Amino acid sequence: MAPPAPPLPAAPSDRRHLLILGGTTEARALAAALDGRTGLRVTSSLAGRVARPRLPAGEVRIGGFGGADGLAAWLRAERVDAVVDATHPFAAVMSGNAAAAAAATGVPLLALRRPGWAAVPGDDWHRVPSLDAAAALLPALGRRVLLTSGRQGIAAFAHLDGLHFVARSVDPPEPPLPAALDVLLDRGPFTLDGERAVLREHRIDVVVTKDSGGAATAPKLTAARELGLPVVVVDRPPLPAGVPVAASVPEALERLAEQGLTGG
Repeated sequence: MAPPAPPLPAAPSDRRHLLILGGTTEARALAAALDGRTGLRVTSSLAGRVARPRLPAGEVRIGGFGGADGLAAWLRAERVDAVVDATHPFAAVMSGNAAAAAAATGVPLLALRRPGWAAVPGDDWHRVPSLDAAAALLPALGRRVLLTSGRQGIAAFAHLDGLHFVARSVDPPEPPLPAALDVLLDRGPFTLDGERAVLREHRIDVVVTKDSGGAATAPKLTAARELGLPVVVVDRPPLPAGVPVAASVPEALERLAEQGLTGG
């Protein structure tokens, strides 16, 4: 009996392939808007740093690529036609890798970034360029700190004695940690009434936040303004040079449609 014939190679897909680097609200909204459209394959990639992430619609991969070279290899292997960098505004390493991989492969790249927050009358904001700068400023502003910089940012404050921190994060933080620390495990969106309660119950006198932008975590800024509390705002890192930016999901869809990447 003759040996079985080897399987035929898979025919190349005629669908366009869009990779969304995400985990943000905007990334999920973009995936939902494109899910199920004919002629389009959408893959959302999550870093895997959150234990129970909110999964977007459609195809999902979880985990890193192995730097810019690994991402470039994945783009080639999966025949990706365009990439949307919809990562967190502070995911500077991933954004840099995306820009380098796009340049190496010639795959178009679009950054989807919600605008940052802007102070309004009554705000007492102190803008700083980094978490280390925020830590250096804190002792002059207060003693009981609401820290909303994410669990990976808590280590920047571990050396501060004499301050009591209330840190909010989705998953438990890992050492090094401040000696006086209460952890609130919670995930936005947050309400104004809820933020008022947190500030009062924990006797907070200064708030630290990254300039993430968006409405999901903005109520703390309003609550701090009402109570006359100072807020230390860490500025975002700049995007890689030359990367086009969409400020909203509708704008991103328009840009993708211009490239024939929204399906039918």
